[in-house]
Amino acid sequence: MNSINRRSVLLAGLGAAGTGLLAACSDDASSSPSLLSPSGSQVARTEKKRSGTGRVHRLHLTAASGMLDLGGGTMAKSWAFSGQAPGKEIRISAGDTLAAELSNQLPGRTETSIHWHGIALRSDMDGVPPVTQTAVRAGSGFTYRFIADAPGTYFFHPHVGVQLDRGLYAPLIVEDPREPLPYDDEWVVVLDDWLDGVTGTPDEAFAELERGMGGMDMDGMDMDGMDMDGMDMDGMDMSGSGMDGTASPSSSASSGDGMSMRFMLMGATSELLGGDAGDVRYPYHLVNGRVPTDPAVYTGKPGKRVRLRIINAGGDTAYRVALGGHRLTITHTDGFPVAHRQADALLIGMGERYDVLVTLGDGVFPLVALAEGKDGGGMALMRTGSGSAPRSTVRPAELDGLIVTASQLSAAEDVRLDAKKADQVHRIELTGSMARYDWAINGKRYDMADPTANPLLVEEGQRVRLDFVNSSDMWHPMHLHGHTYQLGSTGPRKDTTVVLPKKKVSVVFDADNPGQWMLHCHNAYHGEAGMMALVAYRA
Repeated sequence: MNSINRRSVLLAGLGAAGTGLLAACSDDASSSPSLLSPSGSQVARTEKKRSGTGRVHRLHLTAASGMLDLGGGTMAKSWAFSGQAPGKEIRISAGDTLAAELSNQLPGRTETSIHWHGIALRSDMDGVPPVTQTAVRAGSGFTYRFIADAPGTYFFHPHVGVQLDRGLYAPLIVEDPREPLPYDDEWVVVLDDWLDGVTGTPDEAFAELERGMGGMDMDGMDMDGMDMDGMDMDGMDMSGSGMDGTASPSSSASSGDGMSMRFMLMGATSELLGGDAGDVRYPYHLVNGRVPTDPAVYTGKPGKRVRLRIINAGGDTAYRVALGGHRLTITHTDGFPVAHRQADALLIGMGERYDVLVTLGDGVFPLVALAEGKDGGGMALMRTGSGSAPRSTVRPAELDGLIVTASQLSAAEDVRLDAKKADQVHRIELTGSMARYDWAINGKRYDMADPTANPLLVEEGQRVRLDFVNSSDMWHPMHLHGHTYQLGSTGPRKDTTVVLPKKKVSVVFDADNPGQWMLHCHNAYHGEAGMMALVAYRA
């Protein structure tokens, strides 16, 4: 489905109302709750309470189409901020005000926005049309202005349709002026799965996925009514890419009845992800915008301690990340510190971020992001001395060593939430299947034409518990806007967490940031299909 249709159906009638349009007035006030406006007085009051430095960082971001150099002679026509992907890193200090002017120069009548992923900011700057703002129309602009008071590793991207799966993303690093972590240097590492301008566009991929598997006839196999998530696809290689990250001829495969299968991925499985690893076939997996045959390179010195800030900006791929010849010390996830944990590799879902420390050896070492459960992966290099670069298909032994996920981490004591009984509990059942591609929350697909219907209500000052219950056969990275939650009673503080198939994950957060906030799967295609809900503060 065209993203303009899905995300902009209300906007023609809402343009004059501005960001205060969604106070959630109801025709039947007795049956529908009154919700806080994203730009109401409570939001402004909370923003004034944030600890600010008074410094303002002003910048201009232009969203436009262009040819992107992915390395190795690979060019892709895509959309990006200011002509590069990832976009230029933004780096500020905690308490600084960011004033970012977005200029929408995208082709046609394409509308867009910027969501500041992981930042607990004021609701009307969250960048989610049509909930917190009207979409920014082509040829116009919008200035996002907010205080970023929590240090950490974040990034930003659109929140319109499946635009996330183009090149419209960049890191946002909020430095701690009292940084307690000792290290000599740092490297921001952005992971991404890439198809735009190579095998098609994300909108084309979504249109194919949205048809689901029902009714397909693959080489005489009648798929009508079958639950594809439960099928044993072992031995079927339909991933569409090789370990060198290059596209394969199978990327233009078709089903037996002639239905296009350029984008739909089958046969991708992972024990770490509980089974089905992903929906979408990608010809490339990138590290800092480069293919593994022509990788990005960090140059350092042996013995130096380097902080890696790793961001998964992908649309449909979890990555297993390792640095050949090194162990990782995990120090943060989603911006918040954890009790330090040693690992050979880590598993990072879409929208998650991890900070790790490494003490560099002497030589040339591959930083590999294996596309979990899929063929292929991304690679960058860390060079500290002489030596030839490893092959782009290298698979360090660390990838098969001790693999750590967020569920094995604990929050650092200074950021752990106080033990407290929940005032409000919401059951968040994750439903849907590949057969119908009907991803939803609590059996209801989010309706952009009625964005405040069926809200998950909270009240300011409450301790809220969300029980994610995954009844589907697919894993889902669940992201909450405007807040960080804690996994269980002592787990890490996060804003995005992986919920495995047939599993339950409980998280708690304090309702201390009034407004209206999205809760959704950060698989770009699952979210667009309807796996979203509105977490709204009661007026």
